[in-house]
Amino acid sequence: MRKIIVLFANGFGLGLSPFAPGTAGTLLGVAIVAGISLAQFDWMWQAGIAAVLAVCAIPICEVGEIHYQTKDDHRIVADEYLTFPLCMIGIPWMAHPWFLAVAFAVNRIMDIIKPPPARQIQTLHGGLGITLDDVISSLYALAVNHLIFRLIVK
Repeated sequence: MRKIIVLFANGFGLGLSPFAPGTAGTLLGVAIVAGISLAQFDWMWQAGIAAVLAVCAIPICEVGEIHYQTKDDHRIVADEYLTFPLCMIGIPWMAHPWFLAVAFAVNRIMDIIKPPPARQIQTLHGGLGITLDDVISSLYALAVNHLIFRLIVK
């Protein structure tokens, strides 16, 4: 069972990428968002699904950290891909598929710069610290994505 959870933690191998493993891992989040969008869930369902996925990331990342024996090891990317759907809640991007690339870039930028209190939260122990900074960064990205969408598309 632990091996399966570690596989989820490293994004089915995407976290093993020698270049930008977090960015590579986030690609799974894009696939999750596409699935949610194809199911045509309204924004409340999107928010609920995104919240459940983010909560699921906590124990997965915890097991990954124990396995790799390093705090927030770069190979652990479940926090990236399971929190990415947060930054897409309520955005009808399927009519404008190019916007998914914009949202991806905004999400990665927010994860890298870690606006307050994301950087401070990252110091929390285990899966909670690994995941919550990405939750906060994704919520910042959600606000920016909505702003960009409204300014450019609407």
